Amino acid sequence: MKVGRLFGIVIATLFLAVISGLAVRGALPLAIPAIYLTASLVTVVAYVIDKSAAQSGAWRTRERTLHLFALIGGWPGALFAQQVFRHKSQKTSFRLAFWTTVVLNCGALAWFWWTVSR
Repeated sequence: MKVGRLFGIVIATLFLAVISGLAVRGALPLAIPAIYLTASLVTVVAYVIDKSAAQSGAWRTRERTLHLFALIGGWPGALFAQQVFRHKSQKTSFRLAFWTTVVLNCGALAWFWWTVSR
C-alpha cells in the first residue's frame, strides 16, 4: 500500500482513537465517538455502494450526499473508504469539497468541546 493511502487510514484511525479516549476520560460525552463511529460506518457503506454502481454503470450516489455524510461526522469513514477502495480519491473538486467538510466538522467539534469543557 502506498504511503499516501496509509497516511489517510492512520489519520482516520487516530482521530477516532483520540475522541474515544477523550470520551473515556470524561472530556467529551460518550455519544460523540458513537456518532462518529456510526456515521463513519454508514459513510463507508455509501462509498462501497457508489463504487460498485460506478463499476457497473448503475445509479450513483450524489456527491453532495457523500459530503453530507462526511460533514455530520462520517469523514473518518470517508477517508478510509477513499484510500482502501480507491474511490473518489482523484477528482480535485470532490477532494476540495471533502476536505472542506472535514475542516467544518472539526471546527464544530472544537467549538462543542470548548463550550462543554468551560
